[in-house]
Amino acid sequence: MARNPNWHRDELILALDLYFNMSSGLMNASNPQIVELSKILNKLPIHTIRPDEVKFRNPNGVNLKLNNFKAFDPNYDGVGMERGGKLDEEVFQEFRNERIRLHQIADQIRKTVENDQLSLELYSIENEDSSEIKVKEGRTLYKLHKFKERKPLINKKKKEFILHSTGKLLCEVCDKDHYHFYGELGYQYIECHHKSPISEIVGEVETTLDDLAVVCANCHRMLHSNISVFNVETLRNHIRI
Repeated sequence: MARNPNWHRDELILALDLYFNMSSGLMNASNPQIVELSKILNKLPIHTIRPDEVKFRNPNGVNLKLNNFKAFDPNYDGVGMERGGKLDEEVFQEFRNERIRLHQIADQIRKTVENDQLSLELYSIENEDSSEIKVKEGRTLYKLHKFKERKPLINKKKKEFILHSTGKLLCEVCDKDHYHFYGELGYQYIECHHKSPISEIVGEVETTLDDLAVVCANCHRMLHSNISVFNVETLRNHIRI
């Protein structure tokens, strides 16, 4: 039987958050916290292919992953397991001195997948090439961000923008007007970007029109290229240098 997929960043964030909040002596597959984490990992809208469903992120596997972290932990007196991967160590080193931020991100991910229906909705959000995006908060919260830019809201935002502007749909970053450039072909051709930082987006909080900005496809791609750094204002200033 084929092996289950490697652990993703989101999963390691959740596991490391538990690792830092659990005594080493309590790390075993029957621990209720490890059992609960196993259930949460199985809800994450990340892996659609799971060759071995029975073993996929089961309590035994979760317990082994927690013990992998011991090999990177200078505060652990023992040796630790040596099967930890490169990403395991990268995530450990990134958050070892930022445990508050780690817990905040982990808590956001947990709250996002608490709702089974929302979690299923996020599966439908297309995965983007991870080499093209930089999201410290991981794929689950990035998908939540994109979910809040969903199409039904776009039409409402377009109407509001036109109502309160000169009647044109200009990109709020670069001021491009597709109708001016392409005529009827470009009429009302615009996208919506959720302005709130991913670090502030949690679960089912309803998206309002004020949360959205109208942007052209190119600027939207740029905003998503490093979403923890760029927002509408900073990107607008960046292209005017």
